[in-house]
Amino acid sequence: MANKFYGTGRRKTSVARVTLVEGSGKYTFNGKDISQYFPSPSMKMTIEKPFKVVNMEDNFDVIVNVSGSGLSAQSDAVSLGISRALLEVDQNLRPKLKKAGLLTRDSRKVERKKYGLKKARRAEQFTKR
Repeated sequence: MANKFYGTGRRKTSVARVTLVEGSGKYTFNGKDISQYFPSPSMKMTIEKPFKVVNMEDNFDVIVNVSGSGLSAQSDAVSLGISRALLEVDQNLRPKLKKAGLLTRDSRKVERKKYGLKKARRAEQFTKR
């Protein structure tokens, strides 16, 4: 059986569990093809970027279980998961991935709502009279 490499990526509230299997470059997201799950070309580019940086476009089949948040955050989470899985394949890829900024988790999340305010920072409109 072919070797399997695992990586987990997170962004906002989305979590992507990525499995890389030696193959022909096929993508599967929650049982669907990449074009069905991510309709936007920019999201596809985000997902394929780690492979382009290390010149391994068609070496692995990618199987992803992704949940939470929206499609944009999910595509970023998948990109991080793929990058971490590629590090399991070969640790010498680390400098290239790091230079491209693919190993950094984007820690920005939605700020919580505070009491007395309409949203996290939006206060009630002031009326003088």
